[in-house]
Formats: sequence, C-alpha cells, structure tokens
Amino acid sequence: MAQIHVVAMGSQQHVSRDSLPILFLHKTIGKICTHKNISGIKTVLSQSPLSGGSIRVRAPNSNLFMVASSRRDQVLLAVHGQKTEATGAVGDNELKHEVLTMQDQDDAELTIPVLSLPKVIENMQENTGKRTGKQSYRAMYSSIFGGITIDPTLMVIPIDDHMVHRGHGVFDTALIINGYLYELDAHLDRFLRSASMAKISPLNHSYLRSILVQTVAASQCKQGALRYWLTAGPGDFSLSSSGCPTSAFYAVVIEEQSSPHRQAVNVVTSSIPMKPPEFAVMKNVNYLPNALSKLEAEEKGAFAGIWLDNEGFIAEGPNMNVAFVNTNKELLMPSFEKILSGCTAKRLLALAPRLLEEGLIKGIRVGNIKVEEGKEAEEMMLIGSGVYVLPVVMWDEHPIGNGKEGPVTLALLNLLLEDMKAGPANIRIPVPYGVENSQSVK
Repeated sequence: MAQIHVVAMGSQQHVSRDSLPILFLHKTIGKICTHKNISGIKTVLSQSPLSGGSIRVRAPNSNLFMVASSRRDQVLLAVHGQKTEATGAVGDNELKHEVLTMQDQDDAELTIPVLSLPKVIENMQENTGKRTGKQSYRAMYSSIFGGITIDPTLMVIPIDDHMVHRGHGVFDTALIINGYLYELDAHLDRFLRSASMAKISPLNHSYLRSILVQTVAASQCKQGALRYWLTAGPGDFSLSSSGCPTSAFYAVVIEEQSSPHRQAVNVVTSSIPMKPPEFAVMKNVNYLPNALSKLEAEEKGAFAGIWLDNEGFIAEGPNMNVAFVNTNKELLMPSFEKILSGCTAKRLLALAPRLLEEGLIKGIRVGNIKVEEGKEAEEMMLIGSGVYVLPVVMWDEHPIGNGKEGPVTLALLNLLLEDMKAGPANIRIPVPYGVENSQSVK
C-alpha cells in the first residue's frame, strides 16, 4: 500500500517529497489511514523558515481534507481528491500545494483474502518475477527444509527465526571466482568464532564446508558470492532463544557478473556511533549502525564513513577495513582488537611482504593510528571482499597524498587479484560442478 509523502522544510533547506511518509486524516470515521495508487504529486513551498500555524482545505468531491500543520521549522501536508489547488498562510509564509492526480480506495472497503498454499506460492512467484535487481539468486540451502533449492521463490526463512525478530544470528561471506571459493576456510573459522560469542550452538567446520561447496555446485554459479547465516533458530517470539529447539543454517549463492567498484573515492568521518568492541569483533546480523553510516556518507556525497574508536583512533569502515601508506613508506592498518578481523585485510598482510622485497614499502605496522596520521598519509585505501582494494583520495574534504591513486594501493590490488586467480590450494577451493547429487529429490 503506497503512502502520500510529506514535504518538510526548515531554515533555508528543502527536503524532497520522497523523504518522509505521511498519513491521511479521514473526516468521516476520524482515523488515520493510508492511501494508494498515487500517480503524481507536486508540492511547492516558499524558501523562508516556517513558523507555527495550520491550514485545512477540503478537496472537491471528497470526504477527506487537506491538512497542513506545522511545528517550528516543519510543515506536514496531506491531501486527497481530484486535481485541486490550495493556498494559505502558515505564519508569515505562503504555502502552495498542488495534487496532480490520485485515485482513492477507502481503507474501509479493503478486504484481505485468506490464501491457500497454491495461491501463496503463485503470488510469491509473481513477486519474484517483478524484481529488477542486478543480483541473481542461484541456489539456497536451508536446514529448515533440509536441502537445496534453485527456485528463488522458495528462498525464504521462518518469521519466528530469532535472527529475524531479535537479531540473534551471525553471518559471513566467501567469494566465488572462476569456479573457486576464495578463502572459504578463513571465513568459516571467523564465522564459527562469531557463533560461539553469540551463544549459538556451532556446527562442525567440515560439515558446514561440505554444505556450502555442494550449494555452490548446485547453483552452477562461477562468479559471485556465497553468503551464509547461523541463527538461534525458529521457535517463538520470545526474547530468549531457550524456546528454540535447534539452531538454523542458511546459505545463498548470489551471481554477480560486475566487478567491484574500482574508481577512487571520497570518505567522511562517521557520526553514527560504532558498535562496542564486544560486538564489533563479532560478525553478527545487527548491521543497522553500518547501514546508517553508509547512508550518512552517501548523503554527503561520499562512498563510505570511517569510524573512530572510543579513544579517537581510526577503526574501520561500515563493511570494510582501512589502511594507509605514510610518508615513511610504511603500510599501516588499525589493530583488530576493537574491530572485525577482515579476512581480505589479513590476507593482504600476508601478501604485503612481497612489496617489501620489491622496495615499494619499507615496513608494515598494525596498531593504533591517529586521525592526523591517516589524513597526512600518502595513500589511503578501503579493503574488503566487496571492494577488494579501493583507493581513497579525500577524507572530510582533506586530500590524501596528491589526490590520486597511489602505487602501493595498486600493487596490493594486483597481489590480491593474482591470489584470487592463482593462489595456493588452501586458499582456492575448486567447486565440483559436474558431480551429480545422488540424494536429489523431485
């Protein structure tokens, strides 16, 4: 059900009509309700600050009113009906509101059907067909149904899983590159450490590894990502997971043909509080601070936000590690004591000594890094399985180095790409795509 949007305006600042939802005031039954099928809406506001006041205008041929009420520096508007215009004063400011077209269906007339299982599946298939995202979900394993499905319609989890309604779950990811799983064992080790910290009964490493490899094989995906979760499991909607009979394990194969972002980016210092160390070192599903940090950066025209720890030292990005090359040609990386131990970052630390041999860097240091040291570095980079090694050329409008991608950043990226394509056998696990699953059930 769609909602009309509110336009809010403060001192010398416009907020898009798409920024906030607004509800209708229904005159006849005196309730708040939402409406749908809106084909267009256009709102024009003056650019001066708002003061207190309110306005109410009845739309033609409708039992709904337009209601505009303002608090200090904010105005809320809603209207329903055919094409109409209304003007009025809110304090000393003129307000104009034009609704182009809207179609109404009263909520009182709405009947929600009780669906049969076939109809539910039909509707889910229809909804799946409407998705237009760039990612393709090729296979899913679920311990709930005890197998693998390649039908995206069935890639669902129970609503009473404690990961859904309590955030009680952990996850991890491994890349699929040219038919090989890259660093799966390192990610699985971190995954099981996270599960233990989250008090979720961990499963056997080799057992999970077998499930994941078979899921990728069933997907026939050669390029993409394998994401997997271990949860407290379904059982009830209580806070405690003591009512959950067993943990649940899910895995999804995501096909992605496009390469990670490669162009140099800008970053900002995040104002969103980072998770305390006890939770930051655990890869749990509570990524709301991470998501808000990313959104904050995007709103400021940057790629990502950089967190500082409780002592003011550089910590990490929302889903990537950060590294620097200082003026002494040292490769610097924040300590992992208070942040997630990035598998890609650790792999680069293992590969970086080659740059020492080549004379491209003169040292490698992992420890506390002050903000001033980071901003005065010759190079800065973001590191992670989703970005590989991404150059940063500006932090809080302060240029990094000469404002261009540096030679060490490029060299580390090339080392990683080479490792992904031709690294040792313990790093790259071949996926047996040609092996038939004798336990397939139709």
